[in-house]
Amino acid sequence: MKLSHPLLLTLGALSLSTMAPHAWADANDCQLNVSQPVLDYGLMNRAIRADSLPERTLGERRVSLTLSCSHPTDMTLFYRAMAATAERFRLADQGSYAVRVGHAVLDGQSVDLGLVSATGQTPEATASSLLWRPEQAIVPVRAGAVAKGQSFSAQLELTAWAQEQASQVRDAVVWEATGLLDAVAAGRSREIALRASFAPGACNVSLSNGGLVDFGRMSKNDLNTDKSTRLPPKGLNLQVGCDAPTHFALRMHDNRAGSATVNSEIYYGLDVDGRNNKIGLYSLTLDPGSASADSYARLFRTDSTTGGTAWSTASTSAIPLAQNSYLGFTDLAGSTSGPVAIQNLSAAVTVEAVIAPTESLDLSNAVNLDGSGTIEIVYL
Repeated sequence: MKLSHPLLLTLGALSLSTMAPHAWADANDCQLNVSQPVLDYGLMNRAIRADSLPERTLGERRVSLTLSCSHPTDMTLFYRAMAATAERFRLADQGSYAVRVGHAVLDGQSVDLGLVSATGQTPEATASSLLWRPEQAIVPVRAGAVAKGQSFSAQLELTAWAQEQASQVRDAVVWEATGLLDAVAAGRSREIALRASFAPGACNVSLSNGGLVDFGRMSKNDLNTDKSTRLPPKGLNLQVGCDAPTHFALRMHDNRAGSATVNSEIYYGLDVDGRNNKIGLYSLTLDPGSASADSYARLFRTDSTTGGTAWSTASTSAIPLAQNSYLGFTDLAGSTSGPVAIQNLSAAVTVEAVIAPTESLDLSNAVNLDGSGTIEIVYL
């Protein structure tokens, strides 16, 4: 009696197992493959703009898909992804893409394609090449009717677009989206990923003499005891070069933050002495009258204290480079529209330094003026 239960259970398991392979083959003995599961549209540089249209094409990518089954099967294929429009899918907030299907082959013979909203429906549209619309599926069509088969293949062409303002980035941005190829009757699915990257235009900023300003050697007698001493101004030439005409502004960063003797966004520190006393400050003032760029006859400076939201009235008055304000250039006097696109800029910069009263400094040892700052390009 103790052996009867194992025997009955074993026979039951054997009986069930003889049915399982057939049922599994009916539903799942299929393979769905794509030639390229990740589609990279590459790096889009904002300086590379062929036109001023509100939308730019990021390019086309092609993918081959194959669906193979061991027996004739319903080859209905859905593409499941977030819709952007009636004919496009979403690629981030400011991008979209379309999927066109063509070159369909069923069991070795070319076939047309149909669009359906559900399995078993009559196609709403039939052609050799179709746009794959959101919420719809494609089906192979032969002689006007949906056809089953064992082997189905097609070519997908995915074209992506971005709104023009999407490329106006200040930092590198990567867009990613996914779509799911779903062979519902075959019980198979494959994911496709799309990727596009955006980067600011490549601009470089440089200063003459490597940005080094040497005020020479001074003695204690050259400096004021009870008030600050203003040193003779020094001049540098500033150069900005970009890959292509680019909208940009300039601002300054203090690498000796907190050491300036006056707390202001236009003053930068000269470091501290041996007893942590602040040595003084310096500023960099740019003269728009000396500035030249590309083919512009004249340049005017315009600045923004709102991160580029609003711009001051363009003028020729000199202005210090600041830490929190943007400094840009336009060719229109009185304009409040902000900077124009510039590829190559040259301008004179005046460096002025002020030394703290010597009575506030430790001059028992040599004190070095050790100011350091970085001019930043801000892409607009």
